[in-house]
Amino acid sequence: MSTEPAPRSTEEQHPITPYVRMDRMPHIWCPTCGIGTVVKCYVQALVEEKLDLDKVAVVSGIGCTGRVAGYVKLDSFHTTHGRAIPFATGLKLCRPELLVTVFSGDGDLVGIGGNHFIHAARRNQDVLVILVNNFIYGMTGGQNAPTTPLGAKSSTMFFGNFERPFSLPHLAASSGATYVARWTSLHIRRLTRSIREAVRRKGFRFIEVVAPCSTLYARLNKLGTGYDLMKFYHDFSEIRNDADTSELDIEFQSRIVCGRFVDKERPTYKESMDAHYEKILGSRYVPMKPEGGWIP
Repeated sequence: MSTEPAPRSTEEQHPITPYVRMDRMPHIWCPTCGIGTVVKCYVQALVEEKLDLDKVAVVSGIGCTGRVAGYVKLDSFHTTHGRAIPFATGLKLCRPELLVTVFSGDGDLVGIGGNHFIHAARRNQDVLVILVNNFIYGMTGGQNAPTTPLGAKSSTMFFGNFERPFSLPHLAASSGATYVARWTSLHIRRLTRSIREAVRRKGFRFIEVVAPCSTLYARLNKLGTGYDLMKFYHDFSEIRNDADTSELDIEFQSRIVCGRFVDKERPTYKESMDAHYEKILGSRYVPMKPEGGWIP
């Protein structure tokens, strides 16, 4: 008699199983890491929006969150460190009908990729950026990140960080983003709803998700387990929609202001480009057609 366990029925499968590359499980993320929760919220938002998944693409860079591209059952691209946003920009311009999502971490997108971040927001490139912020370089050894709070310890600032960190919603909003929000990995329903809102919008849309790094950030700073960090999010998160983004700094083990802060419309990069060249060239200008390629 076989000792192999019977296969689980379809009814017993997790609801997002059809949208994840199960052949790559178990994943590499540490127990109590918040990235898997964020992936679940993203997939749930796609399902609830009833999107054609053949027209959804995910682009990521290097780092813990950068591995998301390898786990979702979508057209996905794992790019080089800091280069996820320019790659996504090219993809969106060539295939304007796609929903292009950049899914990466704070070190990747606003550390080495910071210049690409601010200029994509300035140009209002039509991409959705979901940034998982765990305040540290998680995959490469716990180094100080551009979001590490003042006073927090890292492997390169063991006596505490003295560099002023970015306030990511303020950086995105002041650079020109049309949709800006921040949640934690505890806010599952709110995060899912926020992703659904962002999917419906155009332009540079930015969602920051504060998530625990229990292996490095929590251990270096003696903050307990991933559960302890989630409890901290519960006790110290304050939801203030439409808050002034200049007042959203995150201090070490202090309150975290969450919510939707910016939601406005302005022409996307491609809309501005098409309008500009049609005005100059008239019928001689041939814009990119939705399925890719040029209009004959």
